[in-house]
Amino acid sequence: MQAGRFSAGNAGWGPTCTAPLRCSGGRACLGSFSPVKPGLLRTLALVASIVLGGLVPQAHRGAWAIRWLVVGMLFLVFLQTRLSRGSLHRSHAVLVGTNLAMGFAAWGFGWLVGGREVALAAFFAGITPTATAAPVVVSFLRGRVDYVIAAFLVTNVLIAALLPALLPLVLGRATPDIFAQVLGSVGLVVFVPMGAAWLLRTIHPPAADWPQPLRNLSFGMWVLALFLITANAAYFLHSHPELPVALLVKIAAATALVCAANFALGWAIGGRQFRREASQSLGQKNTTLTIYLALTYANPLVALGPTCYVIWHNLWNSWQLHRVAVTSRAER
Repeated sequence: MQAGRFSAGNAGWGPTCTAPLRCSGGRACLGSFSPVKPGLLRTLALVASIVLGGLVPQAHRGAWAIRWLVVGMLFLVFLQTRLSRGSLHRSHAVLVGTNLAMGFAAWGFGWLVGGREVALAAFFAGITPTATAAPVVVSFLRGRVDYVIAAFLVTNVLIAALLPALLPLVLGRATPDIFAQVLGSVGLVVFVPMGAAWLLRTIHPPAADWPQPLRNLSFGMWVLALFLITANAAYFLHSHPELPVALLVKIAAATALVCAANFALGWAIGGRQFRREASQSLGQKNTTLTIYLALTYANPLVALGPTCYVIWHNLWNSWQLHRVAVTSRAER
């Protein structure tokens, strides 16, 4: 299996993957993972969505749309990606196991330092699978894109399949009813778009090309979802001024530690061959999924856990991209 190649020219960034993980027609599977504009503009859009969400808590009325934004983003991802056996590595199994273990380790740590709310906030941050944007960042870091795409598919499918059994345990409501409710929610936001994408691609193979011209739409959905998530959290905080600042600080600190641990453990799991890729796969999270679940089955305070994680993993990504840019300039 050949390693992914990274190219950067005057016209912009252009990651290329020649590995067995491919889209329809044999093309390297990267289309829907391409960013709108790498660099400052993309970062400013994400920061603006968080700031505006905090300033406009009234937008919490649109929180119902978060579910459908997640469905839409995952549909575009699944529409263009498919998994081959040659793209899998034994470290992917270790990543899945560590991802699950981090969720419960974070939950236990949260109980020790802050009680139930901090525990749940840390759990939802730790249990989150690999982000859809992780392959993009790895391409900029000159890593193996095919490895991270495989990690995205494996962690999202397996963890989504296990969440209906895991969430009732940590929520303290382990009943058949809550199991069925979580199964329905996870099935809607993960397995319905996956099945719909597979069916559409089977009936109409050219549909696999649709995500490429729609990548700006996908990024826009991500920005809108982040705005609504932040607005919902801001509304909750405004409505509950009695919440102690110390509790909010504990949630932010706990998720920062979870983020650091994920990137560090991923680096160790990847070994010499996949250090950067495994680190990114475990550290960069699909937080829109678990934020939606936290809002649905806990409360906006708990959802602050994965919301804070968005900030932490993007800060680390920004630092990594800065280091790569400095290194690239030095090599010229």
